[in-house]
Amino acid sequence: MRMVLVPETITLAQARRIAIAAQRLAKPPRSEVTPGIRQATAMVQHLGVVQIDSVNVLARAHLMPLYSRLGPYDVGLLDRLASQTPRRITEAWAHEASFVPVDTWPLLNYRRRASRDHWLLRHDGTDASTCEAVQALLAEHGPLTGGQMHRILDTEHPGGPYWGTRWTAAKAALEVLFAQGSVCVAGRSAQFERIYDVTERVIPPSILSAPIPDDAECVRRLMAIAARAHGVATARDLRDYFRLSRGAGSALAREALPALVESGEILPVTVRGLPADAKPEQWFLHRDAVVPRTATHRTLLSPFDPLIFERTRLLQLFDMHYRIGIYTPADQRTHGYYVLPFLDGDQLTARVDLKAHRKAGVLSVEEAHVERCVPPGEAPAAAERLARELRRLQTWLGLETLRVEPRGDLAEPLQQAVRKAARR
Repeated sequence: MRMVLVPETITLAQARRIAIAAQRLAKPPRSEVTPGIRQATAMVQHLGVVQIDSVNVLARAHLMPLYSRLGPYDVGLLDRLASQTPRRITEAWAHEASFVPVDTWPLLNYRRRASRDHWLLRHDGTDASTCEAVQALLAEHGPLTGGQMHRILDTEHPGGPYWGTRWTAAKAALEVLFAQGSVCVAGRSAQFERIYDVTERVIPPSILSAPIPDDAECVRRLMAIAARAHGVATARDLRDYFRLSRGAGSALAREALPALVESGEILPVTVRGLPADAKPEQWFLHRDAVVPRTATHRTLLSPFDPLIFERTRLLQLFDMHYRIGIYTPADQRTHGYYVLPFLDGDQLTARVDLKAHRKAGVLSVEEAHVERCVPPGEAPAAAERLARELRRLQTWLGLETLRVEPRGDLAEPLQQAVRKAARR
């Protein structure tokens, strides 16, 4: 039997490389391999969760994590995985609205049970009769969008305000049923609306017929997925991956942590070299985590990428204090509106505010900023590496021109790097 020696202490640099490798970001994708269904499925399966967001300033947020890991790929792959039988991924409330592998869907049943128990949206007019009517019509006429269901039912009163909008009663009922698991999302329309259908027509029969674990086991297995995807993490990081600090999952997550340690799935470890002002926390190393000697991949990361969406973790591992910008008033933004960090090996060396002007065919760098991990005098080299990645992104998005605006302390070196590359 091969014995694996687990370190009691790792350095901050090692922790970064472990995290990058666990997220499949340590090595560049093989240029000779065109990503297809198999590669996309395997990547979502490994990550465990891909957050969905409708913001389309650059590309919809859920499209970017696969680009960052697989390189330029056909964005229709995700739609095929989520909307065509047999489905390999499905939408669920996981880390916010997310794609998850279909075999993870049953593990989120603890949350759906809580939704049924508490009848989440009853307080704003979504009553049982509306939900029953919606479910019956969906079974007969589905799959349908919220707008189509509203027109069939001719609902008159609003279902209440959500995220700054007012849903119809039909849409609110669909969301209640989705939260409770009675309906699922069968796909998305061209306008990015959810298309709903009854669960039996979305989730594969083999998944629906399998025994569903109790709530404690559901949460333990979700924490295990998070631990594998992180490589090394604090308890806070593990809970955040599937939002287990909320509601019914909070107490269960606290119970799951010692069980994972006892089983040997995760192992306590000390990370040496964390920021001096970091809150003292226990870190845990996944038993399958690897510590690559180097990380050589260079790519841009969506604000919703699972490597960086827990901001305290991002600050501890990469010394980056990060805010996306889209939720901040313009006069309070420090780096722009839709800001993407640039992964440059095992560091985040820059961040860029990007916008795709699709009609004009332009990828615009609205602002470009260098990070303090870049030594003085090395900004031009970092800018050249960033310029190559921006060209790759521009090509993937089908845009003809790359433009760098003169804003930010990396803008001038980046402009020079882009001009230099264009002359080659």
